[in-house]
Amino acid sequence: MAGWNWEFAFAILPRLLSAAVYTIAAAVGGYLIATAIGLVFAVLQRSRRWLLTFVVRELVEFIRSTPLVLQIFFVFYVGPQFGVRLSPWTAGMIAIGAHYGAYLSEVYRGGIESVPQGQWEAAAALNLPTYETYRRIVLPQALPIAFAGMGNYLVGILKDTPMLAVIGVSELLHAATAIGGENYRYLEPYTIVGLIFLGLSIPTMIACNLLEKTLRRSSGLTK
Repeated sequence: MAGWNWEFAFAILPRLLSAAVYTIAAAVGGYLIATAIGLVFAVLQRSRRWLLTFVVRELVEFIRSTPLVLQIFFVFYVGPQFGVRLSPWTAGMIAIGAHYGAYLSEVYRGGIESVPQGQWEAAAALNLPTYETYRRIVLPQALPIAFAGMGNYLVGILKDTPMLAVIGVSELLHAATAIGGENYRYLEPYTIVGLIFLGLSIPTMIACNLLEKTLRRSSGLTK
C-alpha cells in the first residue's frame, strides 16, 4: 500500500487495541440499557391506559426520528442545566441505550404480537397477573422471534460507538484521531480502526445468528 508505514502501524497497534476494549465496553453497556428500555417501551405500548400508550409511542417516534449524535449532546450538555451531571461514559451509554431502546421496542413488539391470541386468553382465564403472563407465557415465545432483530442492533451499536468521541469518550476512533494528530499520519490509525471494527462486527453477527438458531430450535420454531 502506497505510503503505508508498517513500523508505525505496529507501534500504534497496542494503543488502538487498548481503546478497542473501551469501545466494546461502551457497546455492551449501551446494548444492555437498550434491551431493558426497549422491553419497557414495548410493554407500555400495549397498556390499556390509552394516554400512557400514546405518550410512549410518541416518545419512541421522537427518539427514532432524531439523530443519535444530537441525543448524545443533549444528555451530556443539557442535563447539567437541570441538575443532572453525568460523566461522558455514562451520558454516552444512556444516550445509546435510549436511542436503540426505541428501535428494539419495535422488535420486541413484533415478537409479542406474534404470540397467538389464545395464549393471552388462556392466561386471562387462569387469572394470571400481567407480570406473570409476560414472564411465563409471552416472552419465552416472543424473544426467540425477536432475537434476529436484536442481534442486528447489537452490531449497529458497536458501529455507532465512534459518535461518543464528540463528548470526549476515549473509544477507538477517538484514539485513532489523537494518534493521527500527534504524528500527522492518519492512514495507518484509521485503516487499523476499520479492520478492528470488522474483526469485532463479523464474529458478533455470526455468534448472534448461531444463538438465534439455537433459541428457535429450542422453542420449537425450527427443526
